[in-house]
Amino acid sequence: MANTPQAKKRIRRNERREVINGNRVARIRTFVKKVESALDAGDKAAATAAIAAVQPELARGVAKGVLHKNTASRKFSRLSKRVAALG
Repeated sequence: MANTPQAKKRIRRNERREVINGNRVARIRTFVKKVESALDAGDKAAATAAIAAVQPELARGVAKGVLHKNTASRKFSRLSKRVAALG
């Protein structure tokens, strides 16, 4: 258990950040699912539009520190490859 005021403050801060970061990851996951559902439906136009929306979300996740740079790059690369193969 935290004894110092600073340690108590860090616990409070970490709890707030956990909620915010969880929301960020959930938002990214939602955008990725939109691409995957368009891919499953075979709709190239919707998939292309959705992947255009995913890219900045992944970049924002990296900038905010909730995703590793390589993880975001890998996810975007795999999605892009699947969209390109849809044609």
